[in-house]
Amino acid sequence: MIYSNIKNIEEYSFLPENIKKCFEYINKNDLASLDKGSYEIDGKNLFVNIVEYETKTEDKRFWEAHKNYLDIHFILDGEEIININFIKNMEQKQFVEKDDFLPLAGDVKTSVVLQKEDFLICYPNDAHMTAVNVCKPTKVKKAIFKVKI
Repeated sequence: MIYSNIKNIEEYSFLPENIKKCFEYINKNDLASLDKGSYEIDGKNLFVNIVEYETKTEDKRFWEAHKNYLDIHFILDGEEIININFIKNMEQKQFVEKDDFLPLAGDVKTSVVLQKEDFLICYPNDAHMTAVNVCKPTKVKKAIFKVKI
């Protein structure tokens, strides 16, 4: 996992090119003006999902991970808690190949609060539970980049 803010992106020059493309896309496009939906950047190798939702209490959320893609969560508006752990610490359920979705069960190891222009990169070994309230339900708009591994 990597947790930071877009203003610090120069500290991450070591990242692979396919991940750097996501940050170039952020800098060259007004993502906040995009409608909800999926936008291809490099076919199925790299795309971004623009989502909007209201955060919820932790008991109404779920754990997930992915095997074929890594996620980059980038907050466009609002704030949310993302709980994180490693999948090795969790009970792994049946992987859903077509959705690249690995449901998990377990406890929170730690949490991060993402606010506007913050990002969290989740690799395949990183379990995450998104859309958790910070203090109260909040509307969030974010970009979730999907980068093929």
